Amino acid sequence: MEELKITTPTIKLDQLVKFAGFSETGAKAKILIDLGEFNVNGDLCTKRGKKIKPGDIIEYKNKKYKVVFDEENAVAETEEK
Repeated sequence: MEELKITTPTIKLDQLVKFAGFSETGAKAKILIDLGEFNVNGDLCTKRGKKIKPGDIIEYKNKKYKVVFDEENAVAETEEK
């Protein structure tokens, strides 16, 4: 299972879809979600605003991805501000 690293405590599903490269734009991410292309923790999810957190499992095109918190880069982002 591949990992999707996030640098925030949570991320909305549509943002994750774009961030992970499953779609090129936010509009395309919305369409994919509306079409029911994603499962979150084994359940179909059509809510683009669904909050995704570390430990969640996202399934897209019969492939599973585990969301993990990228602590190293999260610290770097905080220090840049």
